[in-house]
Amino acid sequence: MKKILSLLLCAALTLALAACAAPGGVYTVDKVTVTYVQSPLNVPSILEKEQGSLKAKYKEMGLDFAYSDLTSGADQTAALASGDIQILNAVGGTSVILAKAGGADIKIISMYSRSPKAFMLFSNDESISSPEDLRGKTIAGPKGTNLHELLAAYLNTAGMSMDEVNFVSMDIPSALAALEGGSVDAALQAGPSAYNCMKAGKHLVTNGDGLIAATILTATSQKFYDENPAIIDAFVENQRQILRYIGDNTDEALATVAAAIDMEPEAVREMFAMYDFSMETTQEDLDALQDTAQFLLDSGMIESAVDVRALMLETK
Repeated sequence: MKKILSLLLCAALTLALAACAAPGGVYTVDKVTVTYVQSPLNVPSILEKEQGSLKAKYKEMGLDFAYSDLTSGADQTAALASGDIQILNAVGGTSVILAKAGGADIKIISMYSRSPKAFMLFSNDESISSPEDLRGKTIAGPKGTNLHELLAAYLNTAGMSMDEVNFVSMDIPSALAALEGGSVDAALQAGPSAYNCMKAGKHLVTNGDGLIAATILTATSQKFYDENPAIIDAFVENQRQILRYIGDNTDEALATVAAAIDMEPEAVREMFAMYDFSMETTQEDLDALQDTAQFLLDSGMIESAVDVRALMLETK
């Protein structure tokens, strides 16, 4: 009798595990939540959503799928730490480093993009044409981001620091509204907003070319990967498939993006030229991330140095 009961218990346990099982093994979640960040111009994410490829992959694995609409880097990394989100698909390098410095279990899966030319500083005052011209001026933009780093790097070319300007932390739309309302002297902008500023004839003070790498990443936690490697492997394979599709069908891909975000195809094509969506991590990428970590340390936003090599996901 005891033997029969033991066999029944084993069978029940096997069935319970099988409910969460798939070709990659047993999962600790029954639903995968991934961030969806459209801006500045995240072509791979927009195409993935239009095609529904991640949802299809995870459905084959017996998993539900959902997008998170969190776009703030701080909100994203907090949701990853809490387990509400499993994969960050397009998160700023600054946000990842800040989370790591705060003790979070966060690891880089792959590169998402590099787009220094898409990050810009605008003013209505055409006399502002050098870092020195910004001394004492009020500048708006999101703190702890690629745009913040752009401003610091631009000032540094003239031996200036952030202490020599009045930096006001605002999101991109608020910064633009403040510039148009005349309450700030300059505004940091990126993506379609920056493109529209250029087309509207606003004075471009500088962009990130030669100043920052504007690194965007994909990320998860080491714990989640260790427990669910097949889930992350499926995400990476989907990322590769999307990039191959873009490379083989560029015109079609950009037309799909233009329709999805209600922009003119030519505008999307112009902006797309500013982006490198290669997902492989190079030594240049690591060096750029280390520069970002140093910027965050020098500006007092983190208290101790972060070795970005320790941020790379340890895969099996």
